[in-house]
This record gives sequence, C-alpha cells and structure tokens, in this order.
Amino acid sequence: MNTAQKPRYTWQNPEWPRYHYDVQALATSLAQARHKLEQLEIKLRAIGLVQGDADAMARDIWVQEALATAAIEGQQLDTDQVRSSVMRKLGLANAGISARHIDGLVEVMFDASHDLDTQLHAEQLCRWQAALFPHGISGMQRIQTGQFRSFEDAMQIVSGKIGKEIVHYRAPDSAHVAALMDNFLAWFNAPPEQTHHIDGILRAAIAHLWFETIHPFEDGNGRLGRAIIDRALAQDSHIRSLGIAGFTAMSRTLLHQRKAYYDALNAAQTGGLDITPWVEWFLQQFIAACAGSEDTIQQALRKSQFWIKHAHSNFNPRQRKTLQKLLDAGDGGFAGGMSAEKHSKITGASKATATRDLSDLLRQGALLSYGVGKATKYAIDVEGWHLDLRGVG
Repeated sequence: MNTAQKPRYTWQNPEWPRYHYDVQALATSLAQARHKLEQLEIKLRAIGLVQGDADAMARDIWVQEALATAAIEGQQLDTDQVRSSVMRKLGLANAGISARHIDGLVEVMFDASHDLDTQLHAEQLCRWQAALFPHGISGMQRIQTGQFRSFEDAMQIVSGKIGKEIVHYRAPDSAHVAALMDNFLAWFNAPPEQTHHIDGILRAAIAHLWFETIHPFEDGNGRLGRAIIDRALAQDSHIRSLGIAGFTAMSRTLLHQRKAYYDALNAAQTGGLDITPWVEWFLQQFIAACAGSEDTIQQALRKSQFWIKHAHSNFNPRQRKTLQKLLDAGDGGFAGGMSAEKHSKITGASKATATRDLSDLLRQGALLSYGVGKATKYAIDVEGWHLDLRGVG
C-alpha cells in the first residue's frame, strides 16, 4: 500500500488497524449504556416474559430490524413477507410465503445473534453474503457472491449523478482483502484476555468500523457489518447471561440516524487511528436502541392485551385480518385510519360487507371511529395509542 503521501484513509496508515480511544472520555457514556441495559433487563423481568408475549416481542423486533437494515441500504422489503419469514424462523404458526432474499437476510440475522459458541470465520461470512443475494444479482447488476471481492477496479462508495460522482470512501484493494480479513477475524475470535477484556459494547463499535473499512464484499457490506454488531453484542458477557441479545439490536436506531451514521463512519475511516468520537457516537446509538426496544416491548404487550381483552369477541376472519394489520402498524402507524374501502382491499370483501364488518368491530369495542358518513375513519382501540390523521380531509 502506498503511504508516501499523507494517508487519506485510515487503512493507508502503516499503524492501521491499531485503533485507540480515550477510556476516560468514554466512561460517562459507557456507564449510561450499561445503565440503560440494566433498565431494559428490569423491564423484561418485571413483565415476566410470558411465552406468548415473548414470542410477539421477538417477532416485532426481528421484523423491524430486518426492515431497517435493508432500508439503510435503500432496499424496501415487503413487511408481510418479512413477518412471515421471521415467524417461520421462530417456529410460530401461520407463517406465510416470503422471497428467498428476505429469508436469507433473516437467516443471517438469526445466525449472527444465536450461534455464539462458533468462531466467526471467512466461510461463514461468505455464506451470509451469498444468502443476501440468492440469485447473484444486486438491483439489475450481477455481482460476486459467496466470496471476497476479487476485481481489480477500486472499491468505492460514491454518490451523485454520472459524471459528477462524489467519492466518499475508497476501500483497500481487493488483493489485500483476504489477509486483512484474516487479521480482523483473528482479533474478533481472540479470547478476552488477549484483547485486554475490551467492553462488549466497545468491541461491537470497533468490529463494525474495522469490517466496514475493509469492505470485503462487492455488495452487502453494510448489512453484514450490522450483523457483526449483533454478534459482538450477543457475545457480551452481561447481555449473554441475561439472554436478551435480540433486544439490543441496533439497525432501527441507525436507520433513524442514517446520514449521521454514514458521516460518523466516514469521519472514522478518513481520520487518524484515534476513534474516540466514533465510539462515543456508537454508545449513544446503543442507548437509543435500548430505549427503542423498551418501546417495542410496551407495544407488544399492548397488542397482547388487546387480544386478551377480546378473547371472547366474535370476530370473523376478515375482521381479524384487518385488526392484525392495524396492530402490526403500531401506534399511529396506519396513516389516515381504516376505512371501508381499505378494509375491502385488505380482505377482498364487498363495500357493503366491509362497512358491516367495521360497524360490528366498532360495536364490539375493537375500533374507535371519527368523522361522519363516507368520511368515517376507524382506528384500533389500544390503550395509549394515538390516531394518525394524515391523509384525512
């Protein structure tokens, strides 16, 4: 690697990847992250994790994570198919159909967070990457799958129109990838005493940055890098002992901070080897992720309580389908409310039948209504949830 000039990227520094950070500067944020983790544990213990509730929470979190990690890369997945794939992976009943690339992503996420006693190795990462692209195609372009990149062209992250591209990052040349990954995996798989017992959350931050800096695959590096975050967090001794690895997932938070996420990564990849700012930013996202999981747990409980409340209600299959759709959308997630027309599209019922279905749900206390006549809209009656009036004239 040419280091005659001042390095633009950290990997061009002859000392890379000897990252370092200011432990004292990070102490407050790390303590806050650990405290937030304890609060999450307390909430999980307080609700007793009844089996049905635990399944619902796990399903909701995995679905949101799968949607988010794909959305960060600009890929919009079908929510129903993601839910079906997650339900099938969890062994839950009533799982529907799902596309192979969705099943592949869900498989990668589960493997990352559950196969904790097996060392992470290059073959496994290659299988993960191949699972993301089962047809060997990304968008409209055929790509290398199941192997580290081997092309001679520079691996660059660019944006902008053709002819006016902006190069945000250039990764190490393909010829160096195998050796760089050997070094990374040796560090990642090393026993704690060899890595000076690095805190598990800090280890996740370093691992993600290191992997993304190498950028070993032609495509899928972001999703795999976030799977490595999940693996590192799940291997944290405290998180592992509590059995709450699935509740500390980060992708939803990173999606909400997508620009800041890319900016933070870029700054860490183009600066020196002091990664204190990157780790500080990562810790704040972990804190936010734990808070988000608390919200998901609360929402899952409210959904469960809705079905308990209506255990003896006489809902027909059409009504149950629409109620589940509203519940899956979450608090304020069904913009404009439910209408007879929307219920008809969801279930295939006639307009007259749809109107009767919704009136009956209102009578049974499952829905709330607002508006009059043809403008009547409905929202599910879940305590603490709010109506979303977007699109309502």
